Amino acid sequence: MQIDYRKKGMVTFSLKEYIEKLLQETPYDMEGSARAPAATHLFNVNDGADKLTEDKAQLFHHIVAKLLYLCRRTRQDIQTAVAFLCTRVNCPDKDDYKKLARVIQYLRSTKDITLSIEPNNSPRWWVDSSYAVHLDMKSHTGIFMTIGKGGAYTASCKQKINTKSSTKAELVAIDDVMAQVLWTRHFLAAQGVPVPVTTIYQDNKSTILLSENGKGSSSRRTKHLDVRYFFVTDRIKRGEVKVAYCPTENMLADFFTKPLQGAAFRRMRSIILNMPSTDYVNEAHRSVLGKTKDK
Repeated sequence: MQIDYRKKGMVTFSLKEYIEKLLQETPYDMEGSARAPAATHLFNVNDGADKLTEDKAQLFHHIVAKLLYLCRRTRQDIQTAVAFLCTRVNCPDKDDYKKLARVIQYLRSTKDITLSIEPNNSPRWWVDSSYAVHLDMKSHTGIFMTIGKGGAYTASCKQKINTKSSTKAELVAIDDVMAQVLWTRHFLAAQGVPVPVTTIYQDNKSTILLSENGKGSSSRRTKHLDVRYFFVTDRIKRGEVKVAYCPTENMLADFFTKPLQGAAFRRMRSIILNMPSTDYVNEAHRSVLGKTKDK
């Protein structure tokens, strides 16, 4: 990994050599380029698809493991696709292989992209979920945190329990992030950094009411989730966190819950990776991010 501190107030992370080596290891049937790391049918699974041979399944697992290392460090733009592929490594099929090839093709056309972080304020978190998108009807959590510009922490993961509505899935997503939120507060305090109340942005108003009021906003439909919302409510009452509304079109964590396409994908990618225009001029398509303002 290359870490560049030359520009004051900014640090840039790059794994270009790692990507180039990975591309050299990929087979010929992954040649080509792609504008996004995943198509809209990323989470769709065909039970009737042919399974991969043992050798090809091992190759699938090997490449996914390398992509997991990459997406957790400098290339969060492939994290949603890799999160899904990680759920398929035990028994991958030909459809999964095509989805893996799509990620490789995207990396081939965007290998110069880097992650830049410019800290200038307290941590802010965006938390979202996609309801029942997995084969077993479990939802998918997306998390994004910044301390100014660029993603300091991101996550894209399958939820561990099934929920009965999108509101409950959003509440589970907030619970998923709380441990990291509290750890971040403790870490900054230990460095002598003032830590005001931490803001968690959420686009579901019913989930916000459950988080703030706990049992006061609960009903027969949500009482089985009391441990989760009581924990969040307790932290809100202590003044450690607050949950604020964010419109869906500005929900940055949405990037980590579903495979966005086109202008929406490029706009959020530019915010999450804090990409100056010179970082992606070599892409296979004409970028319009230079004309898009952050919201």
